[in-house]
Amino acid sequence: MYQDETLTCEECGKEFVFTAGEQEFYAERGLANKPKRCPECRKARKQQRGKRKMYDAVCSKCGAPTQVPFKPIEGKEVYCRDCFKKD
Repeated sequence: MYQDETLTCEECGKEFVFTAGEQEFYAERGLANKPKRCPECRKARKQQRGKRKMYDAVCSKCGAPTQVPFKPIEGKEVYCRDCFKKD
């Protein structure tokens, strides 16, 4: 019923095979769209999802250098992990 299909990765431009087995798997789960990325790019993207971009800052309370998961805004206080836990 399904036949292997060659697709082009939108991320790296490399060609990859969307196998008949994968197509059947997609159909069984109601996934209508074909994959846009090759397996390597899908794996890399999946790993990046769990990582947050961190920003360098100086703790407003103790003055220690720290990193926070948001872009600090001038005039707003930022705390290191220890000072944040204390309050």
